[in-house]
This record gives sequence, C-alpha cells and structure tokens, in this order.
Amino acid sequence: MARIDRMRPSRWAALMLAVLAGVLGVAACGSAGAPAGTGTSAGSGGTVVRSGAGSAGAYLTDGAGRTVYLWEGDSKSRSACSGGCAAAWPPVITHAAPTAQGAARMADLGTLTRADSTVQVTYAGHPLYYYSGDTAPGQTNGQGSNGFGSKWWLVTPAGTALTGSIPAQTSGVSPGTTSTGTSKYGY
Repeated sequence: MARIDRMRPSRWAALMLAVLAGVLGVAACGSAGAPAGTGTSAGSGGTVVRSGAGSAGAYLTDGAGRTVYLWEGDSKSRSACSGGCAAAWPPVITHAAPTAQGAARMADLGTLTRADSTVQVTYAGHPLYYYSGDTAPGQTNGQGSNGFGSKWWLVTPAGTALTGSIPAQTSGVSPGTTSTGTSKYGY
C-alpha cells in the first residue's frame, strides 16, 4: 500500500472525496427508527416537545409539529409497546436531553431506556409515540385508536390524555372538535 505522502495529487483528491462522502452519508442517515421530521433542535440531538393547538384544544407535538401520543397500555415511565406495536407507533426517541417549548413544561419531560437501548421521551410519566398514519405536521389520525389492545390519545400540556374522537385527517389541517379528559388511569 502506498504511503499517503507519496500519493499522486489525483489519487489524494479521490481519497479525500471518498472520506468526505462517507462522513456526509453517515451524518445524513440520522437516527434509525425515527420518523422523518423528528423534532430535534439544530445540532443538539435533543427532541423538542412543544404545544400545538387545534379545535380539539392544546396538545403536544415535536419541534417539527408532528403529533405525539400516549398509550393506555403503558404504565408510568415504562413502555409496553415493541415489535409490531413500535412499527405502527414509533417511539419518540432522543439523543440528548429533551427540551420544552410553548405550553409544554420542562419539569414534565423525562426519558426511559427501551429494551433496544434507545432513549424514549416521556411526558408526565407517559412514554411518547408518533403514529405511522400521520404523514404531515398537525395530523391526528391516531387519536382514539384501539390498536394493540389499548387506546391511543393526544397528550395535553398538563400531561393528561385528550380523549374523544377527532375526524380522521388526510392533510396537515387542524383537528376537529373533541372533548377533553384524563385517561382511565388518572394520569
């Protein structure tokens, strides 16, 4: 193998371009399993949780406006959603401390470590999830779903479930009218 200091300039340039392409390719990949638009702040790796609002009232989203949900099948600060459940309802993953914006409260943010060693964001003890059927910011297509044996709800800035039905959406428009309340577990 030729030493780098003896390489011809054209080979040196080709080697540097290959290294640069590899570095940029790894950086562009992002985190595995995180849906497009995962709400991270620029450069921090920490997921942003903020409040959004529609005719249903205030509910939580990530920094990109993607709706986040809680699942009544979970227990406080413990996720029971894995395998097919996590494929349909991807966990909200973070690579640094999550941050709160708007009416979301920093004191209610937390994390848990999943069985696959990824770090999932929690809010008021609820593990947070996206819904794979929400393809644009502001969609709430998972609201009230009974997938995997328990209900999925929007999360209010107070950390409670926003219960009731919201008409299914196919675009990122504001959700319809609903009633509010807490989950059957009182948290």
